[in-house]
This record gives sequence, C-alpha cells and structure tokens, in this order.
Amino acid sequence: MSMHSDIVRYLNIERPSDPLSLPALTLAYLGDTVYDLYVRTLLAETLRLPMRALHLEAAKLVCAAGQAAAYRRIADALSESEQAAFRRGRNAHSGTVPKHADVRDYRVATGLEALLGHLYLLGKDDRIGELMRLAVIYPNPSEKESES
Repeated sequence: MSMHSDIVRYLNIERPSDPLSLPALTLAYLGDTVYDLYVRTLLAETLRLPMRALHLEAAKLVCAAGQAAAYRRIADALSESEQAAFRRGRNAHSGTVPKHADVRDYRVATGLEALLGHLYLLGKDDRIGELMRLAVIYPNPSEKESES
C-alpha cells in the first residue's frame, strides 16, 4: 500500500480525480512537503549526526537552489505529462520570493514541488521514489561522518 493511500484512508478524504484541476501553487504546497520528507528521511537514514547538523544539511538540499539543482538532474527523465505539471508550477507566481533565493531557482523549485504534488495526488509513490533517487545526490555518508 502506498503512503498516499494510507494517508487518504486515515484522513477519510477523497483525492481529486484530476490533480491538474487544482491550482499549481496548491500542488507545490503538497510537493514541498513530499520533497522535504524524502530529504530528511534520506539524511536520517544515512548520516549519524547531531540534530542541528542534520537540520543544516537538510537546509542545503531543500532551499530553492538545492531544489533547482535537483530538478536539473531529473529533467530528461520526465514524461510529457510530468513536464506539463512542472511547467504549471514553474510558471505560477506566488507574488513573493524569499530574499535569499534567486528568482529563477525559486520558480524552478516551485515547478519541482508542483510535479511532486501532482504525482503524490495520483498515488504514484514509486515514481516519486525513482525521481527523488535521481534528484537528490548526497555525498558518501562515511565522508560526512569523518568531517564531524
């Protein structure tokens, strides 16, 4: 059973029949959490660091620049419908950009988040996993542990 199915069943909610009917920024809102959960899980499972160090490592990966870099690693692996979900998010304008983020990176990051939100609502957890394994490149855990 997928994570999405478990959550939907637990909350007793119905998923939209067409995630593209939702606003792109709503998809990005959900996808941000999916991305963050994947990154934090990866770090917690691969690094044995104090909590503050884990948080700092996660912050490098979940910021706009980190997400934009992650998108560039998966861009060629996306289907046409996945590219369309990405473009909807990238082209949506929230009206604000965090002061430490480059506008282009922020828009690409929003596109990645919208794509992940789209896939999450479709219940495509396996595809999310495939893409995230390509997207998030992290140094060898033993290298990180020896630095601390």
